[in-house]
Amino acid sequence: MRPTRTQIGVAFVAVAAIALLVVLASGGPLGGAFGESDPSADGSSDDRTVGPDTTETVGYVEGYWHDDDLPVDERDDAALSPDELEAVVYRSMARVEEIRGLTFENEVSVEIVSREEYRNESDDLFRNVSEGERLQQNVNFEALFVVDRATDAEDEFDSLYGGAVDGYYDPGNEEIVVVSDTPDAPETDEIILGHELLHALQDQQFDLSSFDRDTIDRSAATNGLVEGDAVWVETEYERRCGEEWTCVRPESATSSAADLNWGLYLIVYQPYNDGPDYVEYLREQDGGWAAVDAAYDDPPTSSAEVIRPGDDGERIDVGVPDRSSDDWTPHEVDGEVATETVGEVGMVSMFAAGAFDADRPTVLEYDAVVTADLGYEYDQPYTDGWAGDQLVTYVRTDDGPDERSDDGGEQQADDADGSADAVEETGYVWRTEWRTDEDAREFLDGYLSLLEGYDAEPVDDRANTVEIESDYPGAYAVDHDGQSVTIVRAPSAAAIDEIHADIDPDDTDSFELEDDEADATGTGDPTEDEAGDEVDAIGGTGAGGDSVLVVATVVAGTGVAIVVLRRRRSSAGESSVESELVATEAAERGPKEPGDG
Repeated sequence: MRPTRTQIGVAFVAVAAIALLVVLASGGPLGGAFGESDPSADGSSDDRTVGPDTTETVGYVEGYWHDDDLPVDERDDAALSPDELEAVVYRSMARVEEIRGLTFENEVSVEIVSREEYRNESDDLFRNVSEGERLQQNVNFEALFVVDRATDAEDEFDSLYGGAVDGYYDPGNEEIVVVSDTPDAPETDEIILGHELLHALQDQQFDLSSFDRDTIDRSAATNGLVEGDAVWVETEYERRCGEEWTCVRPESATSSAADLNWGLYLIVYQPYNDGPDYVEYLREQDGGWAAVDAAYDDPPTSSAEVIRPGDDGERIDVGVPDRSSDDWTPHEVDGEVATETVGEVGMVSMFAAGAFDADRPTVLEYDAVVTADLGYEYDQPYTDGWAGDQLVTYVRTDDGPDERSDDGGEQQADDADGSADAVEETGYVWRTEWRTDEDAREFLDGYLSLLEGYDAEPVDDRANTVEIESDYPGAYAVDHDGQSVTIVRAPSAAAIDEIHADIDPDDTDSFELEDDEADATGTGDPTEDEAGDEVDAIGGTGAGGDSVLVVATVVAGTGVAIVVLRRRRSSAGESSVESELVATEAAERGPKEPGDG
């Protein structure tokens, strides 16, 4: 089975307008070829080399040491000439090396493009999906109750990223592209510059294009390492800027935030919330940074591993057997059944999204999700026993049973319409596995509470089946059998057995929805006493100081795009946002065998 190529990995922030903050050198590549990795595990270059060589020395790049002072450090603004900016870039590279204990191997090309140029080309990053992939994506996020029937998931992505991307690193071309509204006088934030350069360093050392991000869960897991590493380094960079180094920073930035899709935001943000602690856990093992480097050869495979570092709980490779009638068939993309694994990150986000949105019911209350330091708690009792899951979308067979062939399935996928009208004629089977019966029951209780919050009503003469009329319409049958919970959603109760005949309402644990609104309150936004002002409520940790780092991963077609949005308070206490996009042209992959991935 083949997971869809368009996935969300890890938190979204919607930004209506954004100031240019992430700026690098103008024009072509920075000169020089850079050297081998330094064997030092602690990232220090205290023993300064006499006659240093860029190819061998950590913390020294093209004539600049990590602790050098530059004339631009005394400037009142961060709008630098190309020569000034080149010096800052080289020094920033040296500082990234000093913290990380690795050296750049190759030059990094830097290009500045206008906002208009970016918008004309950004469709290739965010909307390069077929209608079949679009349909699968809409069903996936509807199953998580984060994108409703009337909303297209791609439109949600667009609203989140439209004007919020200020730059990206493209491993396919080994270049940094800066999106500028004022390309003739760009402002430089050295902290963000360091983060972007860290991605280039990671790519040179570990090949960012090689990692598997084919599901929501796997994407979050991979980015727990990749972005956890980047945020850890960035946090240390910012600390040293306040204590040891003089750094180039813009005076202030302004932006306005549009409405957030909190469900998508929480999915994408998780690696940047938990990733730095995961990296610190690795560093605390024998070897320091060497243990982190080794993890790139054996990265985490589930978000649960990043949420709880060191948890060696059993993981199950879950499969959904096809028990559909001739009127239904598994949805296919490129001739293969498209599957999804949402993982613990997707389930927590499903239960927590309503804690921040007054228009949604919630299972997890605000105080259970937001930590004292304005981070997010993804280790939740409803989901901490996760062992595996798989979600398979089903579509009607247009031409009847004679067309249920491999070729017919491929044609169905290629021609599929991904619109809301098309989603009405879909269903899905979502099978989840848990470590213990009690863990399965915990998840079931949370899921039933969520259904109740959306005014689900029991179906007459069919046990464990409910119907929802609006937002997420359809019939939902839930089967709890020991350590398994299986959910089947169909357009109607009559179609449930047509999609998945394995559900037997008379041979499963019974449940009843309770008339208790406290189970799914839908109170949404925290009170003023709980959260303070709006900016604090959006919070999160990971970038150090009083800043909040938010990052999103989107697999678009055969590419990977990682967008970094940073919410930071200015000295006046106003919210500002900085952003970065890391785009990867993934290598073409051969077809997967059934059950792979």
